[in-house]
Amino acid sequence: MKNLTHTVPADRPTWESAIATYWFNNDGILVSLSKPVLRTVENIGENITLIKKITGNQPVPLLIHLAPSPVPDKATRKLSAEKLPEIYSAMAMLSKPGLAQFIMKILFALKPPPIPMKHFSNENEALAWLQQFRAAKT
Repeated sequence: MKNLTHTVPADRPTWESAIATYWFNNDGILVSLSKPVLRTVENIGENITLIKKITGNQPVPLLIHLAPSPVPDKATRKLSAEKLPEIYSAMAMLSKPGLAQFIMKILFALKPPPIPMKHFSNENEALAWLQQFRAAKT
């Protein structure tokens, strides 16, 4: 299994929020390095605004390097689930086995996720899966 630790690249623009650091890889996929902080309605709302700004308000595929964080409250989980389709076309979650499944169970306990989501422990496999959700370049 590939090492799941990741560093922020120095060769491209990056963006910081309270919950993650973001950048685009060479294929136009948004990459997120999650921070181990409690998600709240406030910081999720600020994060959504940031994502819309850096993506031109177009849903993009996301590769998220998950970090363990406290379980958010019900209002935060609801906001996250409602807003996912506005900012992401698909989400590949990269973590050690167990963490992503736990997060999905918490966020989507009552209904399935509103966008395609899949867990990976290998970054190359995650990126290959996300390719199908990239917008066609014209």
